[in-house]
Amino acid sequence: MALEGHRVLFISYNGMIDPLGQTQVLPYLRELAKLGVRFTLLSYERHKAFTTEGTKQTSALKQTLADEGIEWHWLRYHQTPSIPATVYDVIAGTRYASKLVRRNGIEMVHARSHIPATIALALKKRHGLKMIFDVRGLMAEEYVDADHWKKGGLPYRITKTMERRALTATDAIVTLTERIWPILREWEGIKGRDVVHTVIPCCVDLQLFKTNGLERDQIRARLGLTDRFTLIYSGSLDGWYLTERMADFFAEYLKTKPTAHLLWLTTGSHSRVRELMSARNISSENFSAHSAFASEVPSFLNAADVGVAFIKPCLSKLASSPTKYGEYLACGLPLVINAGVGDSDALVEEFHVGTLLRTFDADSYRKAAAEVEQLSTECDIRERNRAVAQRLFDLRTVGAKRYAELYELVFQTTRN
Repeated sequence: MALEGHRVLFISYNGMIDPLGQTQVLPYLRELAKLGVRFTLLSYERHKAFTTEGTKQTSALKQTLADEGIEWHWLRYHQTPSIPATVYDVIAGTRYASKLVRRNGIEMVHARSHIPATIALALKKRHGLKMIFDVRGLMAEEYVDADHWKKGGLPYRITKTMERRALTATDAIVTLTERIWPILREWEGIKGRDVVHTVIPCCVDLQLFKTNGLERDQIRARLGLTDRFTLIYSGSLDGWYLTERMADFFAEYLKTKPTAHLLWLTTGSHSRVRELMSARNISSENFSAHSAFASEVPSFLNAADVGVAFIKPCLSKLASSPTKYGEYLACGLPLVINAGVGDSDALVEEFHVGTLLRTFDADSYRKAAAEVEQLSTECDIRERNRAVAQRLFDLRTVGAKRYAELYELVFQTTRN
């Protein structure tokens, strides 16, 4: 691929010392840098990055990235008051990024989500750069679906105006799902316009997330799960995640398999987990709650037999690609997930990697329990699900490869 020497400014509103930056930004940049792309990275770091410990961490990471050919700069992220803070971040980011563009001879700006796209739009107009709008989600719709904004309110209108302008100007668009593209392409700003588009889901490093029989036996013994059929939920509690529904499902599951165990792997409140279980008269022997460093997550997933994730189905979530789907599959776990979230319907129906709930009620829970129980007994289920993860969610052969192809196409357009 003809990427050697091309200079790209990558802008992320997420921090690089945060988990999302570590798993969903840096791995892609590292792989593309190996192909010769010369990256200048601009991120917005939270308060943690400016503490004594955070300063040490950012300094070490900056040097590591420099050794890998990635020049990293960061600004402070401001959260409140919401609109003025974001406006300030955009203005500060545009000024700082303009200096980087001039100094480093930037040819293209890759904007990860809506706020960076606002900055990228200004850079494109000012410096004549190529632009990629990496749509990580439908920002305005997410805030409405989460009941934080009113549809048609001032923040909503500002965001949609910015989004329309970015869609009108961008040279390429990345979405996380196939499902959202027919909807997005009809929106004002992009409707009827010829623009490069590719789908790149949230991918997983399959060198880290993998099936490991020995590790499975060891951690199950340590957790006291040796002879227990174990379901796992890995992620945040409440909000987009239908924690109450997952607890209801497990309560129903116990009626046919009373020795089953639900392992909650979360940085959320463990007292909240105990509250959920107690409200359903679920014994402490049937559940446990654990926190883990990112490096420990694969081990916990290997200890389980089934991965569970219920997420609020709504318009904005059609654009979502939950990373936990790929992580579960990479560790060979059958899925119990709900319909209406990104490409979840196709994932289950086409690849037979688990069971799909269309409604949240006792009958659906019982049916899903029976289906996933049957799947888990199939001798090759872990190998088959791992193979699907390799086909759909591999960081290198899917994610980085598609980004590389997209970059090459945009640069070819530049030459032409």
